[in-house]
Order: sequence, then structure tokens, then C-alpha cells
Amino acid sequence: MKGRKQIIFLSLALFCILAFPLFPVRAQDITLSEEAQACLKCHAKRGIVKKFDNGESVAAYVDPENFKVSAHNSLSCSHCHVDFSVDKHPERRFRSKEQYKIKSSLVCSRCHKDAQVRANPVHAGLFKEGKIHICANCHGSHSIMRVAGGRKFTNEEQYCLSCHGHAASLTFKNGETLPLAIDKSVLEGSVHNKLSCSDCHYGFSSEGHPQRNFRSRREYTLASSETCRRCHFDKYTKTMESIHYTMLSQGNLKAPVCTDCHGNHGIQAGRVEKALSGKRCRKCHENIFTIYASSVHGKALMDENNQDVPICVDCHMAHDIRNPLTLEYHERIPELCSNCHANKAIVGKYGLSTDVVKTYLSDFHGVTLGFYKKQREALYKPARPIAVCTDCHGTHNIVSSKGTDAVLLKANLVKRCRQCHPNATKNFPDTWLSHYEPSIKTAPLVFIVNLMYKIFIPVLVIGLFLQILLHIWRYAVNR
Repeated sequence: MKGRKQIIFLSLALFCILAFPLFPVRAQDITLSEEAQACLKCHAKRGIVKKFDNGESVAAYVDPENFKVSAHNSLSCSHCHVDFSVDKHPERRFRSKEQYKIKSSLVCSRCHKDAQVRANPVHAGLFKEGKIHICANCHGSHSIMRVAGGRKFTNEEQYCLSCHGHAASLTFKNGETLPLAIDKSVLEGSVHNKLSCSDCHYGFSSEGHPQRNFRSRREYTLASSETCRRCHFDKYTKTMESIHYTMLSQGNLKAPVCTDCHGNHGIQAGRVEKALSGKRCRKCHENIFTIYASSVHGKALMDENNQDVPICVDCHMAHDIRNPLTLEYHERIPELCSNCHANKAIVGKYGLSTDVVKTYLSDFHGVTLGFYKKQREALYKPARPIAVCTDCHGTHNIVSSKGTDAVLLKANLVKRCRQCHPNATKNFPDTWLSHYEPSIKTAPLVFIVNLMYKIFIPVLVIGLFLQILLHIWRYAVNR
């Protein structure tokens, strides 16, 4: 019994060593067939070429090291080059390099049957196009790597691009297709250019290429976007508070996810170019973007490439996008506008005053808004529709408050005032000082009254203080 256990143990150990070697197979450890060694005496020399009738040529050089680690390293040369052997080397003529490749690809079908090849989802899109596809264009000729079960002898990106660097597509159950060809230059220009393919395509590598089935292209996109949270969990949790995630959770599959805004392989930094960032939102919000592009902010961005103007994410945020139709968002608008209009480093360049926020907060509307916000936070009362920046200036269609646009602005302002002040006349907005401090040029009457108060009040206070001192002195003397 003891001897039988030892035999079983040794057999299992031997099986594990053979099936799962501790060390990767190296090229120098592989011995080629005698025929392959004989052929490589000539074909391992650089410079030998095969010429075709149209003047084209193909290199006849074979790298021995690459061939040793290829999936076909156990085959003899004559297994693919059927009419060739050590003693026989017939001369063949071809019109072109393309004809030679097509003829050579027919050999692959001897082992890789047509039904087996077509069953691969990567190949399905190729055959659907109805074109002639040459195996060697994707898989190579003498340095062929295994699609599954092989070892990573080359860089992972190079391995993946041996297939995905060529035209291919994935077909979904509803008939939609997804191009699988990847431009290497796009990968190199991505912010993820330090990552390997398997970092995002979890479960895929040179050792395994699982087959996954999706009903539609959109279903695939939604599933793929979940990969982003593995590294960007902080951003992902913010999206769960956004209006987009709410729409998605309610069954609207058109709601944007990570890859819809950031792309797939050519991912760019979010703040590299403002115009590019704004155009991402345009994919879904075409009408709103058109209105924005004609506004004072949009014109400065599109016509002058002014990087100081706000874009979509400056007002709506990038990931935790709130519903702009709620009163809670409405209350935050003065705070959002103040990010630029209270920053002298930004608006000072264009001769704009930073007093716009201060004057709003100190007038009737601003004080009332602040009061209601505190009341709502303390007593959990609902927000109230107090006039804020966008009620007077507009939201996406903001125009200049000077020049010909000022007439349009005033007309819109009267309409807005009448929502709360039904009896407002056409000159009602003129009582508003346009946020700026009164001066002798603008609102001279208000300026003079303010000046009088600045003089009168200190004199009154000083006089009152002197009167009290005199009263105390008289009381002390009479006593």
C-alpha cells in the first residue's frame, strides 16, 4: 500500500511538472526538426527575397528565435510549404505579392477548418464583409503566437495588436457591429498609455481570450464602463449622485456612462482643451450646445479659444451632475457664477468688476435668498424661487450687458421681473444699478445721496458723543 501511494504521488508530481512548468519555455531550450534546421541554413540569412512579376518582393528571411517560440515550432517546413523539402525546392511564379499571400493562406485551412475559424467572434465580422482575408496579415507567418494557452513572449500590446491592428469587428445578437481595430498612435496618445490591455480588459491576455455575448452594442458599452471604477472609484461614486446615473437606474440606457464622455482607447485628460471638453456634452445636448456657442461665453471659446470662459462642467460639474431643474440647484447658481465673477485674476483681464457678487448678496434678492437657505437648512423647508443670476442674464444664452445686446437683455429682464412684480413697467429694471457701485457718471443721484450719508452719519454720531460728554461734564460741575 505504501509503495502504491508513492507511485501515485510521483505520477502526479511528474504530471504537474510537465503540464505546469515552473519556468517559462525559452527559445534556446527548444529543438527544431531536422528539416527546419536544414531550411534555416539559407533562410536564416538576411537579404534573401522572393520577387514577383509586377516587381514587388517579399523577404524570405526567417528569424530562428521567433520561430522557435511560435505556435508552429513543432511543425516541419514542408507541413505548410507542401511541395518543398530538403531535396526539393521548386521555382514558382506569382503575378503579385497579394496573389502569393492568398495562395499561402489556403494552406491554413488544412488544419484550421473553415467552420472552426468562422465560429470565432473576431473572425465573424471579417467574413460578414465578404472580402478575401489573409491569415498572415493578422497572425504572422513564421512567428505565430497562440491565441489561447500560449505564453507571453512579446509585449502584451504588440501581441493584442497583431489581431486588433487590422480590420475586424464584433457582431452582437441584434445584428449591430463594433469595430475591433485599434490605432496604435491613439493608444500612445492616451492618458492610459502606461497601462497594459489586460488592465482594462480584465480576463483577457495572451493566455486567454474568453468569448462574451451581448445582445446589443449599448449593452456592451454599459458593461465595459464598469471597468473604470476599479481605478477611479472616487469618480465613480460621484456619478452615482448625478442625474445621469439616476436616469440610467430608471431604465434609460441612453444615459451617458464613462466611455461615452472620455472615450475608449484614445482617452484624453479632462481639462486639456476646453473646447474639446464642451463638445463631449454636445453628443447628447446638441440644441443646448448650439445656444451656448452663440452666447458671450461660447463665442469667446469658439472664436478666440479663450480658456477663461466657463464650459459645461464648470457650472454642471463633471461627475456629480445635479438636476438643473431643481430649486436646490437654483439656489447654488450665485455660488457657481462667483467662481469666475468674484475672481479678479480672471475677470480683471476684461475690465469687469468683481463687485457683481457682493452687490447681489447685499441687495433684496441676495439677502432674501440667504435667509431662505438658512431657514431651509435649519427647518428642512422647501426651497423658494428667488431671482438669481440666470433669471436676469439667462442660462446658456447669456449676452453682453453692453452694446446692442443690452436692449435685448433689458427686454428679457422686464419679462422676468413681471413674474414676481406684475405691475413692473418697461423702466422697472433701470432702478437696478447693474451690480456696480454708483459713481458720478453712473447713477449720480444715488452717488450724491450715498456721499451725503457718509458725511452726515459720522457728524451725527460725533455730535451725539460730544453731547453726552458735555452732559456728563455739566452734571459733574453742578454737583
